[in-house]
Amino acid sequence: MKPLPSNLARENAAALYLQISSLLHEEISRGLYDPSGKLPSEAELCKRFAVSRVTVRLALDKLAEENVVERKQGKGTFVAGKQLRHGLDTLRSFHESLRIQGLNPEMRLIARHIVNTPDNVRSALGVNMEKSLLLERLHVVDGEPVALGRSYLPVEVDSLSWEETEQQPTYAILESLTGLRVVRADIGISAQSADKELADILKISSGMPLLVMRRLSYLANEDCCDHSVFYIRPQHYEFVMSSYFKPVVN
Repeated sequence: MKPLPSNLARENAAALYLQISSLLHEEISRGLYDPSGKLPSEAELCKRFAVSRVTVRLALDKLAEENVVERKQGKGTFVAGKQLRHGLDTLRSFHESLRIQGLNPEMRLIARHIVNTPDNVRSALGVNMEKSLLLERLHVVDGEPVALGRSYLPVEVDSLSWEETEQQPTYAILESLTGLRVVRADIGISAQSADKELADILKISSGMPLLVMRRLSYLANEDCCDHSVFYIRPQHYEFVMSSYFKPVVN
C-alpha cells in the first residue's frame, strides 16, 4: 500500500505538525506500516514533508500522546499495540513466524544440556530415546523478550556448535541433520501464570499470564523429532488461523 499524498497547506506553519500527525494517523489506520509496525525515520519524514525535524517531532509526539505510536529510544517509532502473529494453519518454526513478518528477531541460547528424557516427552519422541538434548532459547524482538522456548531434540543435535544451535531455527537444524523435512506438527495452546524463573527470564512480574504453545513435530518418515514448549508474553502476540466452511455431505 502506497503512502497517501503529502501535500500540506502551508499558509499556517504552526498547523503543519497537526496535518502531518493526521496524515500519519490515517496511514496507520489503513495498515500501511504492516507487517513490522515501524514508521519511517525522522529524517525520512522531514524529507517527505519538506519540514524541519522539530515539526516532525511535534507530529510524532502528538501521536504518542494519543497512544497511536510508541517511541523507542534508539530504535524508532512504532505503531502502538502492534500484534505479532503466529499462523497455526502454516507450518513454520516460531523464529521463522517472527522473521516473515518483516521483523528482525534474534534467538539467545541460554541453556543446552543432554538430559534424561522426561517420561511425558519420551512417550512422544520414542520409547528408545532415553536421552535427549534440551535447548532453552530466548526469542527477542527489538531488544525485548517475546518468548522462551524449551525444546527436547535428538541427541545428535549436540554435534552442532553452540553458535549453530543459537542461530538456526529448530526445523532448519533437524533438516540439516536428518536430510528430511518437518512435514507435520501437533500444536496445543493454553495459558498459565509465570513463576519466578519464567518471570525473571522474560522480564515480567511473577504471576503475570503467559500463553503456552506445546508442539510435537514430525519428519517426512513420521518420526517425532521435536517436543517444544513456548512460554509467550501475550501483550502483543496472538495466534491466528483461517477456517473455511465445509458443507456436510449426507
